Amino acid sequence: MSTYDFCVIGGGIVGVATAHHLLTERPGARVLILEKEKALAAHQTGHNSGVIHSGIYYPPESLKARLCRAGAEWTKEFAAANDIPFEVCGKLLVATDADEYERMLALYERSITNGVKVELIDEAELKRREPNVKGVGALWVPGTGIIDYRKVTATLARQAQELGAEIRTGATVDAVIETDSAVTFSGPWGSAKANQLIVCAGLQADRMARMSGITTNFRIIPFRGEYYRLPANRTGIVNTLIYPVPDPALPFLGVHLSPTIDGDLTVGPNAVLGLAREGYPKGSVNLRDARETLSFKGFHKVAASHLKTGMREMRNSLFKRGYLAECRRYCPELTAKDLLPHRAGIRAQAVLADGTLVHDFLIETTPRTLHVLNAPSPAATSAMPIAEHLVSLL
Repeated sequence: MSTYDFCVIGGGIVGVATAHHLLTERPGARVLILEKEKALAAHQTGHNSGVIHSGIYYPPESLKARLCRAGAEWTKEFAAANDIPFEVCGKLLVATDADEYERMLALYERSITNGVKVELIDEAELKRREPNVKGVGALWVPGTGIIDYRKVTATLARQAQELGAEIRTGATVDAVIETDSAVTFSGPWGSAKANQLIVCAGLQADRMARMSGITTNFRIIPFRGEYYRLPANRTGIVNTLIYPVPDPALPFLGVHLSPTIDGDLTVGPNAVLGLAREGYPKGSVNLRDARETLSFKGFHKVAASHLKTGMREMRNSLFKRGYLAECRRYCPELTAKDLLPHRAGIRAQAVLADGTLVHDFLIETTPRTLHVLNAPSPAATSAMPIAEHLVSLL
């Protein structure tokens, strides 16, 4: 049986960044990365809008606020140093009515507290900058950018291998046994042992925690984020990222217009309940996933608390015109024929048994294991600061 100093389960950007940082801090350590898919970055890392977030939204001194600010700078510096294409295009958060304007002002105050550079602009200035966007005012966040996080993950993985990491793909883990002296883990590929285990399992985080003997009071609820893309002749309809003012009661940022580093312009995502944690085609159902979600009392409480929002999201998922109406609130130039199919993403959202949506990053430890239990957006932006934080806890 092979023995390692550290094993990282999960080949998304957070897991790969953690292995990379381990070997940077502890040269010569024996590090193994296990990923159950055939390729790295197969789930949340490879199915997001590719935004380098600024940290404007998050409660001051939360892990998200602190790590996102640091992560945005790291991401840009790492990309520049490794010839990974990125662009600091900035972002406009657009208020379309008086209520949103008040929420926007609260975000402005929070951004100042969080140390994020922003500018408050009026309706006339918004119109000058974005002739096709309608609003009563906006926040300009100049530090927001776009990138392909799959390329960041691939570069981190290559560098980690050069530092001595071993990466195994197609390696599902179905048993974890922790003793006083080591952690043994196994799957169809065989078994191995490590002094310490770091689990960055994303959509499978709760199951991996229970497999490791951790008593959990939450469940990962998958929310599908469905996107459209605009035809090539419409990609110039906006000049930068255009976001609505988010609802502070929800962890989702709303349907936004996002230029991508590949030259596309995407619209989305919405947020609808997923019945398969890793089923990206529309209508995907996994019976185990659906049963665990629908039988969880925390989900029942979330559904009851956000029934109106949930029904609207489901309606917009089924009918393109409803989805279009969300976009037309701030970009009335869009038409139904502009919305072309695009790949979906799935957000791993931790929900407590009392129905509380976990907003911040959530980490749990045992003497020899460390579990990242909740790391949705902006985890990709924050990947290396998260990694540094995890390594500091070992």
